[in-house]
Amino acid sequence: MGKGLLWTATCVIVVLLGFGSYYFIKEITNSMAYNKLVDEYKKPEPIEHIEAEYDVIVIGGEPEGVAAAVAAARNGAKTLLVEKRQELGGLFTYGMLNFLDIPRDGHNNSISEGIFKEWHELVRGNDAFGIVGAKAAFKKLIDEEPNLTLSVQTEIVKANVKQQQLTSVELKNKYGTYVVTGKSFIDATQDADFAAMSGVPFFVGGEDIGIKDKRMAVTLMLHLKNVDWDEVKKAAKSGVFGGANLNHTVMWGFTKLHDEYKPLQEGTRLRGLNLARVDDEYFINALQIFGIDGLNESSKQAAIATGKKETLHILKYLQTNFPGFEKAEIVSYPEELYVRETRHIWAEYQLPMADLWKNSDQWDSIGIASYPVDVQAQTPHDYGYVIASPKQYAIPFRSLVPKDIDGLLVVGRSAGYSSLAAGSARIVPTGMVTGEAAGTAAALAQKHDVTFRDMSKDKQLIATLQKQLAKQGAYVDSFSIEYPYQGEWYDKAIQTLINYGLVVGGYDNDLKVDSKATKIKFAKMLKESMLRAGGESASGMKDQLEIVINKVYNQGDEPIERDELAQYLADVLIGESNATSWDTLVEKGIVTEQVAKKISHNKKLKLKEMYAIMADVIHYVEKKRSSL
Repeated sequence: MGKGLLWTATCVIVVLLGFGSYYFIKEITNSMAYNKLVDEYKKPEPIEHIEAEYDVIVIGGEPEGVAAAVAAARNGAKTLLVEKRQELGGLFTYGMLNFLDIPRDGHNNSISEGIFKEWHELVRGNDAFGIVGAKAAFKKLIDEEPNLTLSVQTEIVKANVKQQQLTSVELKNKYGTYVVTGKSFIDATQDADFAAMSGVPFFVGGEDIGIKDKRMAVTLMLHLKNVDWDEVKKAAKSGVFGGANLNHTVMWGFTKLHDEYKPLQEGTRLRGLNLARVDDEYFINALQIFGIDGLNESSKQAAIATGKKETLHILKYLQTNFPGFEKAEIVSYPEELYVRETRHIWAEYQLPMADLWKNSDQWDSIGIASYPVDVQAQTPHDYGYVIASPKQYAIPFRSLVPKDIDGLLVVGRSAGYSSLAAGSARIVPTGMVTGEAAGTAAALAQKHDVTFRDMSKDKQLIATLQKQLAKQGAYVDSFSIEYPYQGEWYDKAIQTLINYGLVVGGYDNDLKVDSKATKIKFAKMLKESMLRAGGESASGMKDQLEIVINKVYNQGDEPIERDELAQYLADVLIGESNATSWDTLVEKGIVTEQVAKKISHNKKLKLKEMYAIMADVIHYVEKKRSSL
């Protein structure tokens, strides 16, 4: 049945049954269109001939890559989309990550618009989607663009760079090897593989804040059938394993599983369930696997093997202990892991955590994001945390423009975000927003014969890009939203600390600034400040730092006074302390005059005062590090 007949039938039924039935009927027609999409889906096949030149070459058939390629083609660019797998969708389809985290504004409206919205409506517009349906929807978007060529099962052999300009790429599929010239390129791979191959500078994990070995847990999704959804809903409402929130397609919660479930294998854990229902299939995002190198194929394959074994154990546990799972069975296993973090490229603007905290707009905004800054657990002994929950913030075009290499944009989770800001910006709907912007920008740059780097400095051209994105249905409206502690004398100090992840506001952004500063809190912040901000410059302080930390730790929750704190800082930063250490810190510029005036006499400190002092200390060690 065509769209016209579907709509006619809908109108007739609405008239007969009344307009109260409109949304029910709309759901039926959406489902009919979706079923037709799935039934008619055919897997893409490798192409026998790849032309020698394209305007825009997009590397990676992730959702972000589809958005980029479609946007470029719609804006008149002859576009090639290269994907190493046979089908599209990457993390969504091969990783089965089908529980959508959709950024929303203060009125619960989605702010991921444009091409993401088109795709989302094709898969029925729910918080969960079917895997085959997702593949079919991505392919439909591609197939409808005459300017767009899709080359699947195609490997990237080499990136050709001349005088810092990316000029061509060497590709290989079963029909041969091709050198393909591009006027511009977009890297939409999960790990910025093409950017790294091209010589773009990057860091891994939390290296930007001194935590080089930071590795968030990876996840192998669970794919089940024969789950009794109604019984699971009853369990959620009755408080089993802590209960859960839910709608008609997803549930999230059951956080007591953290402690109740005992894993079979070391280095694994079951957290609270994110449970998605799609027709008669069920998908769970909950199995955490630790210590995995997301850039190492052997490490990832070992994690998949571990995850499969643990899945069997989880299934038995759920069958025995969780109402509704008694008859559950495993349908299949994902081919790939959900890896949350690997590379981060260095960009023209490295979006800092403070911009998220401040709900910052940007002059070169190419999309709006809004999602809690989620740092997943790194070991089985911690549970991760939410640094803050921004209302919304802008993604700047400059964050897609990598340092050093011209002719390239990078989209998705490995774009130019700090490792902490990526905890929010990494989600796929936001990535698709950046993909659409990149594809549109690539076509625009070609029309104006300008490089991406020059474009990132041109306010008039950026305004043209924003106007075009808005015309396409993307959300790029300017905004101004207040943030916590805005205008307070310690406001800037909080921004400094949150950039290093040294303060945690959680979902309610409450830093409890008027609570007492204790010795153990000071000790922890001092240790982490030196580790994250000091770098090599802190190595000479290491012995004295350990002495001070151990001494202060032993005094636990006792309140700390200004002069006592000053002596500890003097021991670490200067090498000696005395009764006038506070004055010495001020004289040496370690503590600024502004902070000294606010804390003008010795007293028991509040957290906001300790934060202000420690932010000054961080600025001091940063300067010391940069002088080395």
